[in-house]
Parts: sequence; structure tokens; C-alpha cells
Amino acid sequence: MSQHAPSDPNHSAHSPSAGSPPRPAASLTASPAATSADIKRWRQYLADERAEASVYRDLAQNRSGEERDILLALAEAEGRHEAHWLQLLGEHAGRPRPASLRSQFLGFLARHFGSVFVLALAQRAESRSPYANDPSATPAMVADEQIHEEVVRGLATRGRNRLAGSFRAAVFGANDGLVSNLSLVMGMAASGVGSSVVLLSGVAGLLAGALSMGAGEFISVRSQRELLAATRPTQVTLAAAPSLDIEHNELLLVYLARGMSREAAEHRVSERMGLLDCDCDPSLSLRPELPETEDQHEAVGTAWSAAASSFCFFASGAIVPIIPFLLGMTGIAALVVSAVLVGIALLLTGGVVGLLSGTSPASRAFRQLAIGIGAAAVTYLLGMVFGAVVA
Repeated sequence: MSQHAPSDPNHSAHSPSAGSPPRPAASLTASPAATSADIKRWRQYLADERAEASVYRDLAQNRSGEERDILLALAEAEGRHEAHWLQLLGEHAGRPRPASLRSQFLGFLARHFGSVFVLALAQRAESRSPYANDPSATPAMVADEQIHEEVVRGLATRGRNRLAGSFRAAVFGANDGLVSNLSLVMGMAASGVGSSVVLLSGVAGLLAGALSMGAGEFISVRSQRELLAATRPTQVTLAAAPSLDIEHNELLLVYLARGMSREAAEHRVSERMGLLDCDCDPSLSLRPELPETEDQHEAVGTAWSAAASSFCFFASGAIVPIIPFLLGMTGIAALVVSAVLVGIALLLTGGVVGLLSGTSPASRAFRQLAIGIGAAAVTYLLGMVFGAVVA
């Protein structure tokens, strides 16, 4: 079911096609008092609306069903906005001007990737619409942009949910490797040991941390599967039912313990004792005619894949702080380069978190940077103190 953003009734009937701009609404007239600043602003709005409509159409090409319908409806709504600015501009529309860099970047991502990152960026772009403070935009257009943000948020949420687990593992593993190994390298260097010792410490930290992360993920996933398996109902009620004393029937306790209401449990007991012919609610008791199967991928494969991904993500982050030492650099210069490289990586991971969460990439990037470099700085100071004490 497609979702159409609300629109001005004066021009809601005009539906632009994908290949041609929509017709301007007849009720709108060009403003003779428009200033050069107004014309410049309206032309930019026009270019951005065209670019945003193109983004939604490009995304729709990689979708099917309901999501495709929703994206095409968003493109149609942007086309109505385009018609509004065309009508205001009139003869001043001139040659199409380039869209803003943000809109061009969105278009590039939509054409070549079409991922949840594009929807997250589009969500943020819709939330920053200038129409609310522009008297030239109609109230319907302001409402459209507000609704568009929520529509795109919903579409982006679907993608976020699909990658939530792997994304968490990737960000956590890489960030942990970056911060922990930079802190280790900084602490060892501050204690006064030689560069070769710092390098060996960094390599040891990489291997130890990556193996620890991998083992931890394996144990975590495997333990979770074993815990779920331990809570699965067994077939003991089927085997024991014929021999139970109906006057002291403890089968009722089984179903009560599984969460059934007393009425439902008593009904289930009657079924199992053969007093009723129907099998009205088999959800809390297994049937022997159905073979018991074990999903080996879930029980073993997922644990191994989680361990491997955690190992790789941690190692990819942990190798960054020791790159200068691997290249033969020593002393303060190596530490500075290491900190810069880690800082860039932290900015990137923080920015990705910001993009996917629909918030400011800059604020999340600098938050990640402050936490990581702050931890390394504290470790460096502690290394200096420890080095002085040992000396």
C-alpha cells in the first residue's frame, strides 16, 4: 500500500511522470514583486526538489512491492513541489541549475549503492527542510516535508533492523581495537621502553584482543543457543500421560508452569488424557509425529561466523595504531602519526553511526574521537607514572 504525502488540493491532481516535470498548478501565479534574492532561492529549491525526486526514483528501482510504491509516491510529492517553484519563477526559471552538494551526494549514493545509508541521509535532509521558515512555500508543502521525514524514517528503520546485529559487532569490534591498542601503545611508549618493545606490545595486544573478542562472541552465541534449547518443551507429557493417576494429575502443573491459564491448562490436560479428541492448542507441547530437527547453522554456524567477524573487526581496528611502527617510525613522531590515524578512523566510525541513526554525523564523529583519544591520553599519563615508579 503506497503512502502519499498530503498536498495542496489546488494541485494534488497533477502527478508528474518520471521522465518529465509536472505541470504547474493553474491557481498559482508568478509574483511580480519577486526580488533577485527570491529568484535565486527559488531556483535552488527547484533544483533540490528535482534532485530529491530523482533520488527516490533511483531508490525505487532497487526495491519491490510496498517499498517501491512508497518511494515513487515520495518522488511524486517532490514533483508537486517542483511545480510550485516553476510557477513562482515563471520566465525566471531559466536553465536548470545544479542541486546542492548534499542532494548531489545523495543522488550518487542512490544510483550506485541504494543502501540504508541513503535513506538515513534522506531522513536527515527532510528534517532540515527550509520551507517552514519561508513564506513562499505553501502550508501543504511544509506539511509534506514533515510527513516525508517520518515516511523515510520508517523505510530507514527497516534497513537498520536488518543490519542491527552485524553493525553493532562491526562498530564495537573496530572501535574497541582502535582505542584499546592505541592506549596500549601510548602507555608502553610513555613508560620509556624502546620502539621495538612498543611494536611487540602492539602486535601482542592485537592478537590477544582479537582472539579474546572472537572467543567471547563464540561463547556468547553458543551459550545463548544452549539456553534457548534448554527452555524448549519436551515430549515427556506425551509419554507419561497414559500412566498418570487421573485423581492426582500432575500434568496440569506442567502446563501451568509453561504459562498457560488454568482454564487452558485443564483443557490441554483433557486432550492429553484422551478425554477430548481435538488438539486445540499444540503450541506448548510437541507432537511426536513431527521429527525433531536442529538448525545446525543457528547452533554452530552463527557462533563461528560471529567469532570470525569479531576477530576480523577488532584486528582491523587494532592494526591502525601500530602502522607507523611497522613502517619503521620511532619516538614521538610514531606516536603522533598513530594518534592521527586512529583519530581519522574514529571520526569515520562515529560518522557512520551518526548517518545510520539519522542524527548529526559530525557530533557522533567528534564524540567517538573525544572518547578514544581521551582514553589513550589517560593511559599515556598512567604509563609515564608507572615508568617513573619502576625506574
